Amino acid sequence: MDPDPSPDPAPAADEASTTLAALSLRTAADLPPDFAADPLPEIDEVADDEDDDDEGYATAASRGGSSTAAWKEEMEGLEEDGYGDAGPPSPSSSGYAGERGSSLASSGGGGIEEEEPDAATPPHAPGAEDWARGKKHADEDDASDSWRKRKKHFFILSNSGKPIYSRYGDEHKLAGFSATLQAIVSFVENSADHIKFVRAGKHQIVFLVKGPIYLVCISCTEESFEGLRGQLELMYGQMLLILTKSVNRCFEKNPKFDMAPLLGGTDAVFLSLIRAFSWNPATFLHAYTCLPLAQSTRQAASAVLQDIADSGVLFALLMCEHKVISLVGAQKATLHPDDILLLANFILSSESFRTSESFSPICLPRYNPMAFLYAYVHFFDENTYVTLLTPRSDAFYDLKDSRARIQDVLLKSNVLLEVQRSLHENVLRVEDVPVDLSSQSTSPPAQSSEMAIGGPAGLWHFIYKSVYLDQYVSSEFALPIRSPKEQKRLYKAYQKFYASMHDKATGPHRTQFRRDEDYMLFCWITQDFELYAAFHPLADKTQAIKTCNRVCQWIRDVENKVFVHGESTLAWQYHHCWGDI
Repeated sequence: MDPDPSPDPAPAADEASTTLAALSLRTAADLPPDFAADPLPEIDEVADDEDDDDEGYATAASRGGSSTAAWKEEMEGLEEDGYGDAGPPSPSSSGYAGERGSSLASSGGGGIEEEEPDAATPPHAPGAEDWARGKKHADEDDASDSWRKRKKHFFILSNSGKPIYSRYGDEHKLAGFSATLQAIVSFVENSADHIKFVRAGKHQIVFLVKGPIYLVCISCTEESFEGLRGQLELMYGQMLLILTKSVNRCFEKNPKFDMAPLLGGTDAVFLSLIRAFSWNPATFLHAYTCLPLAQSTRQAASAVLQDIADSGVLFALLMCEHKVISLVGAQKATLHPDDILLLANFILSSESFRTSESFSPICLPRYNPMAFLYAYVHFFDENTYVTLLTPRSDAFYDLKDSRARIQDVLLKSNVLLEVQRSLHENVLRVEDVPVDLSSQSTSPPAQSSEMAIGGPAGLWHFIYKSVYLDQYVSSEFALPIRSPKEQKRLYKAYQKFYASMHDKATGPHRTQFRRDEDYMLFCWITQDFELYAAFHPLADKTQAIKTCNRVCQWIRDVENKVFVHGESTLAWQYHHCWGDI
């Protein structure tokens, strides 16, 4: 919403409006009288999104603080000892919770008991030293022209205005800017209202208030409000995965609590998630994707994971990068696709997970945002890894033995070999979509040689989501959209399409068709599936619809290869929002 300042605003609101105007989010002529400020020259945008977001899982800059793996013991100390404004001391340098003997009573509770540390300490979770140091653009602040030229900012701050995270610049240098954002939220809330977004010229400022935590996105990328808000929800979920929602108790004890040290060294995790917004459909589909495999190969992996789950593991996941190979869970335990996304992002953002077995406390925000589970992670090769989740803090050696059993079965059954082969061979190509031979004689002639590139009717790309399974599969990009910049543009178009199709005010819709200079986009939603397809901008609509029908039939023909089926899979629960998390 657009806040409407009163004739006699509070001092905090005055400061907020003046600073917001001075950020050059609008020209002086566009600003309302309440936002009057000295005019600043117009500045061009830096194309940082094209440069930064296409780097995928490449590790990025880190703030270089202490690891957060054992922060919960410090939070308990805060409640007992009553720290001042500085908050609790930094978490232990090793990052392994068991090193200090903490024990989680159960997955459903938050009780923590102190025990004597074991003599043989298992490998620890990744700490700050495991991520690259030297935060990217750390020399920037809100007074820097380069900082103001950035197309998309993400901020996390507390309700007292203290900065917690910023995509660009040093958080400490942005303390004044964070206070301004906090003042805007407080001004609106003091009017018995809730702020959602502010439009300032071509910029959109989206707010997400989660108790004492405020998340803000400032963007001029023309993404929808719903899309940006969903990204903030995932940012919040990533924070909970590291800290749990129990961090709110720190703010109850001390409203001026500084949470930034607890996230020290995790900049790479957040930056990797931000980049995923530009290339990973899971961030807006709320579904996960599987590595295409023969059914017999997937069943062999599922069988050994099921044996492990029956022995006390809550969740067992075998993955290749961000794609699921197999997963099982304890009876009645459910795991949300967003939790898989955030967990995989956390693991793939740290080099230490790849180089040694790790045992790390993590929180699954959709499963239980208040408590830690313990994740045993082991990479079998550069891409393939197993994650075993348990509520027991003393289960490292049991899980190590379980991993050895899993590895032995995977090697004997050649699962790992098939996984590596699938990475290079088992991809869906639009050129392989079956052609309707009966309609070829009546099909209109191609309008240009470019129409022959890609699949039938000029098909360039598609995403198919199984609503029942909460899984999706996407094709390889056709030649016209092979460049990262073109792919990123298409994903943004898909995000807008998704938001429009699921708009509660005007929908949901069953079909949509759009044509512009870049693509012809078609979306089809039923109770069983969702299909998003991109065609050549001059493609014939009738032929495109027929091709979409053939795509759906093709996916049904190969669903045992591209989706996880069977009794060993978890009972998924799909939610469109985060509810009370």
